[in-house]
Parts: sequence; structure tokens; C-alpha cells
Amino acid sequence: MEIGSEIRDDRSNIEIRGVTVMSKRILVVDDESSIVKLVQFNLEKEGFLVDSASDGLMAIEKLKNQLPDLLLLDLMLPQIDGLEVCRRLRQEKIHVPILMLTAKADEFDKVLGLELGADDYMTKPFSPRELTARVKAILRRMEALKESQQEETETSLIKIGELLINPDGYEVTRAGKELELTPKEFELLAYMANHRGKVLSRDQLLNAVWNYDYVGDSRIVDVHVSHLRDKIEVDSRNPYYIKTVRGIGYKFEGKKL
Repeated sequence: MEIGSEIRDDRSNIEIRGVTVMSKRILVVDDESSIVKLVQFNLEKEGFLVDSASDGLMAIEKLKNQLPDLLLLDLMLPQIDGLEVCRRLRQEKIHVPILMLTAKADEFDKVLGLELGADDYMTKPFSPRELTARVKAILRRMEALKESQQEETETSLIKIGELLINPDGYEVTRAGKELELTPKEFELLAYMANHRGKVLSRDQLLNAVWNYDYVGDSRIVDVHVSHLRDKIEVDSRNPYYIKTVRGIGYKFEGKKL
């Protein structure tokens, strides 16, 4: 049955296809109780802890009280919609992986959601199997990211040209001035900076920055690169840091300090 076609505990580690589900908490935000129940049933069956909120304001309050490992966020919500929730999380500098749910097939909604920090999106109706696969893919990527950060040296700051990138704090400054980036813009910048001098294809960037199983239009990379250039470059039309490699993708340049 497809979802959307109708209508503190002690526990042991559970290993599910590469994801250790120990106190992995998922917040489901949807105003359709039937969908919430189906999603909750299928995720709990896989060993996840699931909480829910029926509107955007309730979701933000719950996120402030306890940050989940993943946010399952519907686009159309009472009070404030899913996109506004993403905006407010960005303003509050609350970083949480987001899987956006939408009944709309409009590409603008999907692109805008991803620009605002969503890690992936699914269009209703969708199958429980696909949902759990997407959830696990995002969590795998986040675990891999945490492991790579732990393996870094004591100072994780990246200094290239006038840019100072702090991966732990999701902060970046240019010539001492803090820049406002979305979570996805920051992750894209950090990944490219860590691979300075290497030509990176759009598919490589999609897999690394979004998630391994992401299936989408590679134009989302171009959109994010364009926004990054507007924020980090002195002249976005003549970029110093992010160079376009025609027919392939991009290369991050600049003198590492």
C-alpha cells in the first residue's frame, strides 16, 4: 500500500543495512493523521523511535526541545508550511537532516526545498519500502560524514584565500565577515574546499553532498553553485574559487593557508 494514496527509552543497538539504529529519532511532520500513523508504523517496525507534529509551529517547538536524527517534513502544513519551517531552522542555525514530502509535482517546490536545506524529497504517494530506503540512505550519509569529521586533525578549520571554513560549526567567513549559507550550500562548499584542485562532476557532488541514493536533476548543483558564488566571490561573474569545467562540473581553487 502506498503512503499518501488515501488520505525516552532504553534500547539496544539494531544494525539495519549499514545503519546502527540506536535511539535514532525521527520527527514526522504532517497534518494527515492517517499518513502519520502509516509512516510511524513502518519506521518503528524498522527499529526507529518516531515522534510526530501536526503543524509547522509545533514541529519547531519540538525541534528546539530535542533535536531528532532526521526530520520527515510535509510541504503543505497548517500555520506555516514546510518551506517556512526550513527557513526558520536555517535562521536559528538548527542543523538536522530533512526529507521533504510533497503532493505537488511542481519542480519549483522541490528545488526551493533543497535550496533551503532539505536533503532529499519524495512525492506522494510513495511506498513504505521507498520511504525507509530514503531514510536509511540519509542516515548512512550523516554517519559517514560524522566519522570523516572525527578522523580529521585537531583543527578542522579550512583556510583558503580569504575564506575560513569551520565544518563543526557550519560557519564560514570571508575576510573576517561571516557569510550566511544554507546547510546544503555550506556542505557543498566544505566538500569542494576539501577537494581543492580536483575536477568534480555534478553526479559526484550530488552523491557526496545530498545522499548516495539521491535521484534528481543535476541542475540543483548548478543552482547551489550559483548561490555560493554570489556569497563567497568578490565578482561572481569572474569567480576566484569555484571554476566551471565545461562538460564536466566544477573545480575549487585558491591558495590553502
